[in-house]
Amino acid sequence: MAHSNASARYRAWWSALPLFLVTASAAYGGHIPGVGEAAPSFVGYGLDSRKVSLEAYRGKVVVVSFWATWCPPCRQELPILANIQKAGQGQIQVIAVNTESRDTFRRVAKLRKDYPIQLTNDEDQRSFGLYGVKGLPHLVVIGRDLRIVSVREGYGPDELEDVAAELTATLRDGRPEVPATSAEQPQATK
Repeated sequence: MAHSNASARYRAWWSALPLFLVTASAAYGGHIPGVGEAAPSFVGYGLDSRKVSLEAYRGKVVVVSFWATWCPPCRQELPILANIQKAGQGQIQVIAVNTESRDTFRRVAKLRKDYPIQLTNDEDQRSFGLYGVKGLPHLVVIGRDLRIVSVREGYGPDELEDVAAELTATLRDGRPEVPATSAEQPQATK
């Protein structure tokens, strides 16, 4: 019986998600920026409850990863992203935006206090709407000029090598070397 109730809540949440995303998108002006456009500044609140914005990281390549504790690929990517930031030697900043309750975020952030990445919380899913997140994981690479370089939706940990290559090219040239067909937002993978 408990399993059935949990399944019903899960189905209800997922069935309401498209309506929420349409509502969130409309609430934030309806335009979701794409590759080459300025990234939304707001990326959540830190453990100290202060607003975190991209302007603090101008001049660095920024990786914004939206994640939740219930998302296995999201949990797998956090240590990989932490290693990518370390390898960037101060030129890369990872911001991991947790979309769950503030209490869940605080509990997880305390467990991950050894991670060098910026953990933020967006429990009202404002940045979720600003970035047009449709599912998790969702990763956005932002150049030093705070413009979107790439967007990945629904990817797996095996694609993080591609992200690392994009970051290397972005650090070197300001923009990654991608074929013309890949410059558009990548298709979600399952």
